[in-house]
Amino acid sequence: MKYKIIIDSSLKKQFKVIPQKTSRIIVKNIENLSDNPRPRGYKKIKGAINKYRIRTGNYRIIYSITDDILTIEIIKIGHRKDIYKNL
Repeated sequence: MKYKIIIDSSLKKQFKVIPQKTSRIIVKNIENLSDNPRPRGYKKIKGAINKYRIRTGNYRIIYSITDDILTIEIIKIGHRKDIYKNL
């Protein structure tokens, strides 16, 4: 079963500040979430309901999973030093 990935248009702006090589890896990791929303190394975010993160170098992808309707919503993408602020 494939999950549908939902990415808000405002997240596309965040890719402009990420190095191009890293952004390609991030896009690939997001695409892989459609096959496996809980890949090796994923972590549940403490204190948050239904929010998870995966690492891509110094960057993090924060997302939520809705198993009932097979969707993944990408919430935030950013550098590890800034990503957890305002979650």
